[in-house]
Amino acid sequence: MPILGPILGIDPGMGVTGYAILEEASAGRLILKRSGEVRTTPQHSFPKRLKHLFDGLLQVIQEELPIALAIEDTFLAKNFKSALKLGQARGVALLAAEFHQIPVFEYTPTAVKMAVVGYGGATKEQIQQMTGRLLQLSTLLASEHAADAAAVAICHIHSAQFHSKIEAAEKIGRTRSNLGLDER
Repeated sequence: MPILGPILGIDPGMGVTGYAILEEASAGRLILKRSGEVRTTPQHSFPKRLKHLFDGLLQVIQEELPIALAIEDTFLAKNFKSALKLGQARGVALLAAEFHQIPVFEYTPTAVKMAVVGYGGATKEQIQQMTGRLLQLSTLLASEHAADAAAVAICHIHSAQFHSKIEAAEKIGRTRSNLGLDER
């Protein structure tokens, strides 16, 4: 069963937050509607950078009206200060989704890499290559941040499709059982 609306994938970062809007077309084909980055300037105050990030994500949400936001649920950083800033950027993305009452789905980096590349230790370049192939793009996404955001959205769409199939199978099983048709 297809996803019924656009999915917003987010690759959070304090300096650069990548985003990608994906939709599912007929026969399960994924379409990249839009991708890009929200960039902040290190010369501005930290609160001003967070506000700029929030405003940028709100604009994307208001223009594209996604039915869900997909984001990585953990992150790696080289040091504590970087981790803290990254967590705050992630929090801004979650707040933007909540502001529009969009459901949020979180995936581990390993799950995203497995869904897109088939290997949990995939590199940024491999993710960029495979998102291009899966989305049937004529050229790769220029931004690795947008490619990572697209990968998170792809992961969500694949996960939602899988869960939909399981629910359908369980429903069939319940119906067969209720009709006394189970094979026991």
